[in-house]
Amino acid sequence: MKRLLTVSLFALSVSAFAESTPHWAYEGKGGPDNWGKLSDTFATCKTGKYQSPIDIRHPFDATLPPLTLDFHTAAEKLVNNGHTLLVTAGDEDEFRLDDTTFILRQYHFHTPSENRINGKSFPLEAHFVHASENGDIAVLAVMFETGPENSALTPLLERLPKEKNREVSIDKRFNLRPLFPDDLHYYRFSGSLTTPPCTEGLRWIVMKNTVTLSEKQLETFKQALEHSNNRPLQPLNGRVIVQ
Repeated sequence: MKRLLTVSLFALSVSAFAESTPHWAYEGKGGPDNWGKLSDTFATCKTGKYQSPIDIRHPFDATLPPLTLDFHTAAEKLVNNGHTLLVTAGDEDEFRLDDTTFILRQYHFHTPSENRINGKSFPLEAHFVHASENGDIAVLAVMFETGPENSALTPLLERLPKEKNREVSIDKRFNLRPLFPDDLHYYRFSGSLTTPPCTEGLRWIVMKNTVTLSEKQLETFKQALEHSNNRPLQPLNGRVIVQ
């Protein structure tokens, strides 16, 4: 299972390049309703019981430990793989959860948001995908609302390649902190990858508070992606959300 999680972590970034990977999309015959039928390796997209994204409602109060995030540049490569804008991170950023260290491996963006909070959708959601030494995955999700320009997005969008599947280097150092809210209170639940193969067993951390990006920055994301890239909401199936 741990090996599968490790492989799944990079599925999103390599799927656009791997010829053996079945074509999937966000619309049409390859869309979310058919992901589980495209390949046996995607079966969990249909049969899984703890799928993401979800609508976060009625969370239970719990004594959740505060998040301690160690921020650095955390951007080496950027690619538009046709599914998302994906940034490959180094090994500098990490946080601890359940007495385990999780290292940031990549982050990517969905517009509109995949998860919702009390039924509310947001114009953009970032997923910061972390992995432990054992291959367990934790995803930190941050919601964006339109407002002032986000300084941490600027160096990424400036390097955005016009061609899909062309990876470019990020040659500027910048502060990653503006991609996270000042208040790091969060919701937590168990879930899955939101793209094929929809692997379950992921720890999901969704920030309660939002950050902003400008209308111009949001439009740049939309133009680059050319379509919405949010998977429809999935049923809770008895899962508990804590805060």
